[in-house]
Amino acid sequence: MEHGLINDIAVCILMAWTMAVLARAIRQPPILAYLAAGIVIGPVGLKWVTDAHSIETVSGIGLILLLFMIGLEIDLKKILSSGKLIIATSLVQMLGGCALGFLLFKTLGFAAGGSGLDALYIAIACALSSTVVIVKLLYEKRELDTLPGRLTLGVLVLQDLFAILFLAVQPNLQNADWLALAKSLGSTALLVVFAFAASKYALPPIFRHIARSPELVLVGSLAWCFLVAGLAGVLHVSREMGALVAGVAISTYPYSLDVAAKVTSLRDFFLTLFFVGLGMTIPAPTTSALSWALVVSAFLITSRVLTVFPPLYAMKQGLRASLLPALNLSQMSEFSLVIVALGLTVNHLSPQTSAILAYTFVILAVLSTYLIGHSELWVSRLIPALKRFGFKDLDQATEFDRGAHRKIYVLGFYWTASSLFEELRRHSPEVLNEIVVIDFNPNVNRELTARGIPVLYGDISQRDSLHHAGIHHAEVILCSMPNSILKGTNNLRLTRELRALNPNAQLIMHAEVFSDVPQLYAAGADYVLLPRLIEAETLQSVLVAARAGRLAEKRAEVDAELADRNEVIA
Repeated sequence: MEHGLINDIAVCILMAWTMAVLARAIRQPPILAYLAAGIVIGPVGLKWVTDAHSIETVSGIGLILLLFMIGLEIDLKKILSSGKLIIATSLVQMLGGCALGFLLFKTLGFAAGGSGLDALYIAIACALSSTVVIVKLLYEKRELDTLPGRLTLGVLVLQDLFAILFLAVQPNLQNADWLALAKSLGSTALLVVFAFAASKYALPPIFRHIARSPELVLVGSLAWCFLVAGLAGVLHVSREMGALVAGVAISTYPYSLDVAAKVTSLRDFFLTLFFVGLGMTIPAPTTSALSWALVVSAFLITSRVLTVFPPLYAMKQGLRASLLPALNLSQMSEFSLVIVALGLTVNHLSPQTSAILAYTFVILAVLSTYLIGHSELWVSRLIPALKRFGFKDLDQATEFDRGAHRKIYVLGFYWTASSLFEELRRHSPEVLNEIVVIDFNPNVNRELTARGIPVLYGDISQRDSLHHAGIHHAEVILCSMPNSILKGTNNLRLTRELRALNPNAQLIMHAEVFSDVPQLYAAGADYVLLPRLIEAETLQSVLVAARAGRLAEKRAEVDAELADRNEVIA
């Protein structure tokens, strides 16, 4: 039975929704569900959608809208302000990963020139990591604002820039002479100049004028997207590249937030269509394709460790902060599938290679759930092995004299500890002379050392680290870290460990919920912090001030307080 385009889209959406519900039940990314939906309803499955033109149309529209939204979410200011640490790591990871991938898969027999660029596409695809998967998993673990989390996100941002540059030269890869590449880059530069000039001078007044009409904002955003995409086609640059530039051009302006909010529903709709359409192009799995997918997956994970760990370790980030970003980045990007899909349309690679990379994406997306979810366990096992091979950690380079034991040990250093130290500096500086900190953040280590506060690099969840730090000599032990931030332990387990190591110290521990308080006291805590009570007391005074019309006065008090603070973690 022949279906029209509308019927084909209806079938795609219904199957995508069904598979997404199943994926949610087993805690897998929705992108996997959409790919699975495409496989089920496509030519290798139930054959509900077999028209090549319908598949191409569905994928093409979805791809343009997807890249427009990716462009909107790329923050150029973050890219330009990335520190040397992130820039150096990103360059080593991307260039090193591409070189290793190209050499390996060329050696393994994949086409590397002439009419086939399979080895190059595998290398490029493996150099990019999935922002969608990583951000979701790190957000659920509350690790986005940790040092490894920030390093991971910084590399992801620069990977997006790398992907944009690759898209600019992609159409001329098979005729990669200098003149063709220069022409391609020139056309891309012209497109970028037009898009940024228009977004700076022409679009702001237009969007301000229509801001109160949501439907006009939506239509105007789509018109801008397809205008730049169409101009890209005229300049012989891919329309998808044009859509990406259209999004990036308005990503840094105030109205971009409103545009993104209005287009989000369309993004989700066309994101679904793109990945369903991509799933429909995947051939039936074969033993050969799945075997190669496992090889590519193994290479990608190995290459992340080989290209992310060394630069971070060389820049003295310690074993833990060097390993975690490598593990976080060990999957393939949805952007890789976009690049592969575009390469397939211009015959840069074979459908078999495209299928291998699609299966690789699925394998690594599933594996990442466990790799990132249990990253602390993997790191705790890898660090001793690396030390046996001669790798030194920051705890082996500390200058703190353990013979001059201090009275107060602070376990972990985060926002509350940072503010506490500022209060002590201002009101009780003599107490700082009795404190030593145990933490594994190298940035905290350097900043506190510069301020004359001894720091022991160590993982407070490990009994050996606590013993090695001399915790049995402490008179007061403070942990202000909530359970949601602690890695590999919690306040109750830590209290029991500390009481076993030091029966006489006064333990001050942290609790987030009331039910934890009696358990912590029973385990040996002498005082339990409940920051929510302090925050509630402050909010009560703010609400009273608001009712009396004195909110500006309260704000002035806070502004004056913040202006005079010099915290380790601002």
